[in-house]
Amino acid sequence: MAKKSKSKQEEDKQVEWPAVTSIARRKFGLSKFRPGQKELIECALTGKNSLGILPTGAGKSLCFQLPALMLPQNTVVVSPLIALMQDQQEKLAEVGIDAASVNSTLTDSEEASVRDAILDGDHKLIYVTPERLENEDYLEVLMEQGVSLLVIDEAHCVTQWGHDFRPAYLSIRTAREKLGKPPVMALTATATSEVVADILTQLAISDAEIVQFGIERKNLVFQVINTLSEAAKQEQISSLLNSLEGTGIIYTSTVKIAIELHQWLIAQDIRAGIYHGKLPVREREETQHAFMNDEIKVVVATKAFGLGINKPDVRYVIHYQFPDSVESYLQEAGRAGRDGQPAKAVLLYQLEDRRVQSYFLGGKYPTREQSRIIYEALLHTPDGHTLATLTEATGLAANKVKVVVAYLEGAGVVKKKRRFIIDKDFDSEKAFDEFLNAYEERHHSDRERLSQIMHYGQTMECRSQFLKRYFEEDVADPCGQCDNCVNVRDTATGATGILT
Repeated sequence: MAKKSKSKQEEDKQVEWPAVTSIARRKFGLSKFRPGQKELIECALTGKNSLGILPTGAGKSLCFQLPALMLPQNTVVVSPLIALMQDQQEKLAEVGIDAASVNSTLTDSEEASVRDAILDGDHKLIYVTPERLENEDYLEVLMEQGVSLLVIDEAHCVTQWGHDFRPAYLSIRTAREKLGKPPVMALTATATSEVVADILTQLAISDAEIVQFGIERKNLVFQVINTLSEAAKQEQISSLLNSLEGTGIIYTSTVKIAIELHQWLIAQDIRAGIYHGKLPVREREETQHAFMNDEIKVVVATKAFGLGINKPDVRYVIHYQFPDSVESYLQEAGRAGRDGQPAKAVLLYQLEDRRVQSYFLGGKYPTREQSRIIYEALLHTPDGHTLATLTEATGLAANKVKVVVAYLEGAGVVKKKRRFIIDKDFDSEKAFDEFLNAYEERHHSDRERLSQIMHYGQTMECRSQFLKRYFEEDVADPCGQCDNCVNVRDTATGATGILT
């Protein structure tokens, strides 16, 4: 009798739902599942790849935390931020679930202790950054115990950051191969069809079951305020903060603007904190603690703040400048009102802010010239290169080299043994041209996404309808509560309503 294929074996697996619901009730205090959770849990327990696109606050973490207690081997969770790992680890500890976290904050002795505990099988859940999966020693530790499920939390980072400043995201599929190709569960709050396609490609899970339950958050009120200058923005910020209850976040696109705005708020006697990637860890932790405990009214932050913040009662998110895309905007705005209570998402729109995002996009990807330099260096070095020697040989930034090499490896142009070498049995020149064309298409797509967030700022249609159309969802009736809907209603009735 022929051996069953993996897909057939997966079809034969059955989920013991009484046992699943018992653990959900006993460990997590849940009596029923939210939309999407059951489908993703079933994928995890039957060995299927999956991509879950569920709104912020929809309970994505349960989709892998619960199966981790039932799967025979470890569940490895790739997380973008140490703060996010620590937050989930603490919450799991509260319900008696012991999870390990492997990251750069550990001392040598702590790191050795965690490694020993993993080898002893003391942890069912192991949180790692993508960079840790590039470490051969850690992969060996994980392989020793085996991996039943590989989770990519905040999976939009694969496409948003992997091709830019965190190329380790592009190496996840290589690490997965070495771990024995365990099933993958990728999770995110927002993704267009283009982003979905890139996530599936970069993780090599084209057969993944896609579980999607829409972006709609009926408690979130969207508003755009047109401004012409920094002074006008400050005036709007002052007005908003004086009228809005509770705590919130103000996002800026640059560290410089964050610092200036924070200083201005302090001068206005507003209890404000600041958070950005260039701050010392201690200061970031102090800001986060003060925010979580309602000791400050607002945090001025770059996009470095948010993914690891589990504060359900954020009452407003204000964007001082528009971000690079509608996806980024909704991810960040969606951090307001996760408790289901009314919350606001406000964008201060100034046309000149396009220059900031255009500048970032200009340096985001390797250029054709940089890519060619890297390819030629590999092509003319038969013994191959390490990343360090390739960086030295080309004189290019290490991150640019890592991005190009990771992509070429994924495309089959480059193989890694002890060093990276060009695969002589491969039509490398053709594949390299395809690589260059793919990155040019990325440039074009990014410019189009920037145009769309500008369109969002300028449109007169219902904001919720715009967002649904952007994410290719069925467009229902106008929401009736965003600024454009209120303006239409007020025009019809002769009223003069304001959202603030």
